Amino acid sequence: MAACSLHDLLQLQSPLEGALQEAESEEKRQRLVLEYLQSVNVRAAALRAPDFAPGLEWLNTDSAISLHRDLAGKVVLLDFFTYCCINCMHILPDLHGLEQRFSDSDGLVVIGVHSAKFPNERVLDNIKSAVLRYSISHPELQVSCWPTLVLLGPQGNLLFSLVGEGHKENLFLFTSMALKFYKERREIKEDRIPPRRLYRDTLPPSPLLFPGKVVVDPSGDTLVISDTGHHRILVVSKDGRILHTVGGPGSGWRDGGFSHCLFNSPQGVAIQDKTIYVADAENHLIRKVDLGTLWVSTVAGIGTQGVDREGGAPGEQQPISSPWDVAFGSQGVLWIAMAGTHQIWALLLEEGTLPRGSLLPPGSCIRFAGSGNEENRNNSYPHRAGFAQPSGLAVCSGDPWSCLFVADSESSSIRSVSLKDGAVKHIVGGERDPTNLFAFGDVDGAGINVKLQHPLGVSWAHTSGVLYVADSYNHKIKTVDPKSKICVTLAGTGQAGNAPGPSFMEASFSEPGGLCTAPDGRLLYVADTNNHQIKVLDMETKMVSVLPVVSSESGDVMDSALPIRIRNPKLPKSTPNVQLEPLPVSPGQTLQLVLNLQLPAGAKLTEGAPSFWFLFTEGHDWLLAGQKTYGEIGTLATPGHMEVTLPLQCPCADPELRVGACVYYCTQDTVCMMKSVSFTQPLHVTPGPGANGSVAPLPLSYTF
Repeated sequence: MAACSLHDLLQLQSPLEGALQEAESEEKRQRLVLEYLQSVNVRAAALRAPDFAPGLEWLNTDSAISLHRDLAGKVVLLDFFTYCCINCMHILPDLHGLEQRFSDSDGLVVIGVHSAKFPNERVLDNIKSAVLRYSISHPELQVSCWPTLVLLGPQGNLLFSLVGEGHKENLFLFTSMALKFYKERREIKEDRIPPRRLYRDTLPPSPLLFPGKVVVDPSGDTLVISDTGHHRILVVSKDGRILHTVGGPGSGWRDGGFSHCLFNSPQGVAIQDKTIYVADAENHLIRKVDLGTLWVSTVAGIGTQGVDREGGAPGEQQPISSPWDVAFGSQGVLWIAMAGTHQIWALLLEEGTLPRGSLLPPGSCIRFAGSGNEENRNNSYPHRAGFAQPSGLAVCSGDPWSCLFVADSESSSIRSVSLKDGAVKHIVGGERDPTNLFAFGDVDGAGINVKLQHPLGVSWAHTSGVLYVADSYNHKIKTVDPKSKICVTLAGTGQAGNAPGPSFMEASFSEPGGLCTAPDGRLLYVADTNNHQIKVLDMETKMVSVLPVVSSESGDVMDSALPIRIRNPKLPKSTPNVQLEPLPVSPGQTLQLVLNLQLPAGAKLTEGAPSFWFLFTEGHDWLLAGQKTYGEIGTLATPGHMEVTLPLQCPCADPELRVGACVYYCTQDTVCMMKSVSFTQPLHVTPGPGANGSVAPLPLSYTF
């Protein structure tokens, strides 16, 4: 973007913004914008933006796009962003709403321009993961510019610029008036641009999708996983069996039973007794999950992003902003990492006081530490301290620490907040200058000499007195001794990858977002976010394994089944289909399916990866009602067996039974991949003497 042109635009736009603030009606605002458009359109040639540079990486489109060739005749909105930035995340709902109101046939095209703050954000695969994680559907490219919205006219001419978040009203006003203005001038082309190939459609099915956080209950027998990409919470046994599925697979805000409720990209979770609290990040809510009544309720937030930096209202009346983690404190306090306002908040679960505070009634939701300014400022007075997108919390209630440990992601540091007086102190990472948020890297050492890169999670091990850190953008797990302030790498190669290992240093992760320590200190569970897995580090054997998350046959009837997205995964478009001959069957008969899959010579199943089979139909759900439709593939040495019993009353005579299989394996030269196959078995249902019996086993064979 030409700096002089953008500077010229801002000079022209400044009087308009002042006039809009004084306008008394929407009609007046619209008239002011149209008059402004007439003035800048005269200077279209001088305000013409340069085309996109060749060689840029593009996502959500099949090929590179030319601003002046492919988008001529369109109003174009450029969103300059970096994917770790909470403020950039806050404007995504505005962009989604804009794209729903105006399509390319209306004349609007939205393009995201990614420019990295951290080195890890310059890696294309990591940008791809962010596009999937935040459900971005407009095209993306990499270019060096910081987050700003720029609206261009049909000649590629600069029209408006909006910096920061909180401009939804003007964004919609400017866009709608620009479309109106240029349509009346007959400069808008209403033809559609070539179809977009969304990157999210290439993602293979997986039981977990971008899990953000994981916690373990005090007994060590139960884990709670925020399955962020599936918008749900999973409660699983320590061996990975799903006990409860809460919410999902769609996003939204709805309280109620486990199969009825909805979340929107949940992050932090905390469990105590039979109660789970959830940081429902993109709903800007704190939710309560009651495992006794199987019910979800809202305890803080109003469902829209808040800008209040003080708080103090009852939870359900208090607006909050992007809560990213939660942790139980003593005396009935739930601590909240409020990433959106760069603060630490508290939700009073019972009447009590906070350090340096007065008595508060139960349900109060209030700021505890942080001014709200995005900075790395330590201070003895908690309200004068500054955080930069706090994203992970760990409570150490015992002496000598008695503090909250905070993963302060945008300052790339670990901080502490005293539970006695609220003082905020530095532990490791970051920089002495509180305004410098660019002191990051991958350096072990002590105190300020340590360099981290956007850490998102912390966990305190009371048995060893060690703080574990998810150094997310370095793809590592590190340990910190709070007394000596020494930080060392525990696991990870430093490169994004997905390899369980015979040793910690041979294992690889991809942007791990959260972690928790088992009560006895032996196991460390890691939410390996971009690998869609929970990895398990054994402190005795020094080995890393993958927790196999599988459905349970003994869970609650109402919520133990995997949601539709998992029970019926969407196979990749390239999946081969084996068409079988029609099979005559009778109501009540049991079909025995024998799945025999063969890998290439020398290949082996990837240990711990979620290989599985599933049954599905298209338009004939009655065929599989009440039957097992999903199973894990643990070995291919012996065939897998499935059974389907036809109901006594079949509403259709010619249904089709479909079988899908997804297999993760590695070849002899250590190339790992996922392959899939489907089988289509047409059925012809006729009453007959064979009813209530079985038919001969049906072989389903395929070699990858």
